[in-house]
Amino acid sequence: MNTSTLLRAAVCVALCFSTAAHAGIGQRFPSERKVVKDPVTGTMLTFLTSTPQGDSKIYPTHPQWTSDGKWLVFRSNRVQGEAMAVNEASGALVQVTEGGYTGMLNLAQKSMKLFFMRQAAEKGVLQIVEVDLAAVFRDSAAGSMKAPDAYQRIAGTTPADLEAGGDMALDADEEWVYFRVGRNAAAKHLPAGAKIEENFGPRNMGAGPNGIARMNVKTGEIRHVVSVGFQIGHIQANLWNPGEIVFCWETGGKSPQRTWTVRSDGTGLRPLYPEAPYEWVTHEAVITKDEVAMALMGHRPVKDGGGGVAAPATGVYGANPGQDAAWGDAGTREKPTGLAIVNLRTREMTIAGQTPSGSGLWHVHGSPDGRFAVGDDFARSLWLIDRKTREMKLLTTGHKDTAADHPHPTFNADGTKIQIQSAMLSADGKAMNIVVVPVPKEWLKRKQ
Repeated sequence: MNTSTLLRAAVCVALCFSTAAHAGIGQRFPSERKVVKDPVTGTMLTFLTSTPQGDSKIYPTHPQWTSDGKWLVFRSNRVQGEAMAVNEASGALVQVTEGGYTGMLNLAQKSMKLFFMRQAAEKGVLQIVEVDLAAVFRDSAAGSMKAPDAYQRIAGTTPADLEAGGDMALDADEEWVYFRVGRNAAAKHLPAGAKIEENFGPRNMGAGPNGIARMNVKTGEIRHVVSVGFQIGHIQANLWNPGEIVFCWETGGKSPQRTWTVRSDGTGLRPLYPEAPYEWVTHEAVITKDEVAMALMGHRPVKDGGGGVAAPATGVYGANPGQDAAWGDAGTREKPTGLAIVNLRTREMTIAGQTPSGSGLWHVHGSPDGRFAVGDDFARSLWLIDRKTREMKLLTTGHKDTAADHPHPTFNADGTKIQIQSAMLSADGKAMNIVVVPVPKEWLKRKQ
């Protein structure tokens, strides 16, 4: 071995030890990218991760891709408590947080920024953190990472008496974030005579009050938005209309009134879709500037004429949530069910489609251009819908109903791809990976 070879080897070893010692933001991992043909549908699935490392995608209420469309950010146990990003083209894996995070990861769509909450040293105090992803990716590729503070900025902190936590959402103007506040803080702003709800359903969730507050990420200013008499979940911002918020009454299952919307100044509070007692509404997601997709569940067997329960037609009776009688009679196909889309302006609702059998569509999303909708089912299969023709197509299946979580399909910004999480490649049938599913080319070529 000549001198130059020895020198290169020594440098390589030094760099490896340096990376291992730092093990922080900008740390890189080998590509795991694999393209796998679905054995049933023939769809070519791009597995951007393919080892059992505790991967899970961002929830469908929030963007998955960075603003340049090149990277997907996700949760992982590759570094415990930290977020990762994967380059869709190369498969490069990069750690994009250091110091941990809690709740939702928020990818800006006008800038290469990431926002999240992080527990501060003081109990009950949360920091709102901004990450400069462009700088992280640039310096990580060059092997010239700086200290974490060069990439992460504390935009502000929430006082302990707010009892802040839960989901956080970045407004379309990228100047404000919305987050949940606890019972005591919310109670101070409740309207006189407001009803305080008790827990609803067998999971003993849903009691209020709760509230939403907002913080300016440039100044750290905090303002109260709204208080309600029930438990708030899934706070999301309309990514096209600044100041428009969608959230839900969270019970862990069927809610008396699941979906809600409000303006950032607290005005306009109303049910998004006024639901009937027999309807089981869930998994709402803002999909276009004027529309919210949601699932009207059709997963429960219909009672027979004698008051008993008919033989389950779903094939999943008892294998998935919501089948127990304590939820009441909602969620059967005696009434219309399926992937519903509500217009925020006209308040009109349409059903884009429903599976002919089985549980029906469960977690739903839609392309921002209004062309397509997508949903998964209890079997973890993925269904694509042409909103104009109502045609449905099975994109991929076999993602194992033993998986640690559900596929949670989410479209990218131009409506050409769908991200899911999948246990298809997992030996234990549980560990999930990050997967991109293409919209078929023949569908993309159709006239709008």
